[in-house]
Amino acid sequence: MSLVKPKIIVVMGPTASGKSGVAIELAKKFGGEIISADSRQIYRGLDIGSGKVKRDKFEDKIQDTRYNNPAYRQAGKQISISNIQKTKSKIQNTKKTKAFYSEGIGHHLIDVAKPGEDFNVSHFKKLAEEKIQEILSRKKVPIICGGTAFWIDTLTKNSNIPEVAPDEKLRAKLALKSVEQLFTQLKKLDPVRASNIDSQNKVRLIRAIEICKVLGKVPQQSSVTGHQSSEKYQLLQIGIEVSREILNAKIKKRLEERFSEGMLAEVANLHKKGISWRWLERIGLEYRWLSLFLREKVSENEMREKLYFAIIHYAKRQMTWLKRNPQIKWHRDYKKIEKEVREFLK
Repeated sequence: MSLVKPKIIVVMGPTASGKSGVAIELAKKFGGEIISADSRQIYRGLDIGSGKVKRDKFEDKIQDTRYNNPAYRQAGKQISISNIQKTKSKIQNTKKTKAFYSEGIGHHLIDVAKPGEDFNVSHFKKLAEEKIQEILSRKKVPIICGGTAFWIDTLTKNSNIPEVAPDEKLRAKLALKSVEQLFTQLKKLDPVRASNIDSQNKVRLIRAIEICKVLGKVPQQSSVTGHQSSEKYQLLQIGIEVSREILNAKIKKRLEERFSEGMLAEVANLHKKGISWRWLERIGLEYRWLSLFLREKVSENEMREKLYFAIIHYAKRQMTWLKRNPQIKWHRDYKKIEKEVREFLK
C-alpha cells in the first residue's frame, strides 16, 4: 500500500494580485501556516519595498516560548560572570529567531538572510522543505505563497538543483554590464529562464548566467510542460486572476501607498547601515529606482514613472510564466478558492 502524500496548497499570481491576503484567509480558515516564496522578502530590512505583510506585535505570542527557553530561566538565577555572558548570547540568538506572525498566522522564510548575503534557489528549496515538515508535524496545512515562480516550481516539482559555487571573477566581470546587457546575454544562454526572471534584477541575472556557464542552462522546471507532478506532495495550485486594467490600477495604488509608508526612507536607511548602492540597485524594481533617485541619477518624476512601468512589465512576465502551467486553477472570487481548498483537503 502506497503512503498518502501530504497535501500542500500553493497560492500564486502576479505582483499586487492579492496573493498574501488570500493565503492568510485560507490559513485562518483551514489551519495553515504560510511559507513565503519571494526572493526579496527573505532579506531583513527590505520591508516596504518588498511588500512584506504587516508583522504582528507578537511579544505575547512567544512569551511562553521564551519562558521555556533555558537561557531565559537561567538569566534569573545567581550564576557566574562567564555563564551570564553565555546566557546573554543565547538570549540574543533567541531574539534573532523570533517567529513572524501576521494576523495571527505564522509565516516562514521571511527575514532569514542579511542584505548582501548570497541566498539562491538551492537555499530556498532546502529551508522550505524543512519548514513544510515542521508545519506538517504540527498537523497544520503548508501554504506556499509568492511571486517568484521559479522558486515555487523548484519546490513543488521536487527538482534537483545542482550546487553551483560562486565564481567571483565572473561576477565581477558581469557586474560591469548593464541589466539590459545581462538580460540579452541570458536570453541567448537560456531563453526559458529569461522568460521568468526579473529583467531588472542584476543579482538574479548574474546568478542565472553563472549557472548557465557551468551547467549550460538553468535547470528547467517541469511546470514548463506541466506534465510531471511532484513526487513528494499532493498539490493544489491556485492562481489569483486579475484583469490587466485592474491589476495596473492595483499596482499604481500600492506603489503610492508604499511611498506614503516611507519606502524612500527605508532605502536611504539601508544604505546608511552599510548596504551598498550597487547591491540595492542589483535587487531591482523599487530598490533599484529609489537608489538611483537618492543618488540624483534620475528625477523624482522619472523615478516614479519608470518604476511603475517596470512593475507592470514584471507582472506581465510573471503571468507569461504561470500560464504555461496547466495545473494552476485560476480564480477571481475568493469564495470559489475557499470551496476548491475545502474539496482538496477532504
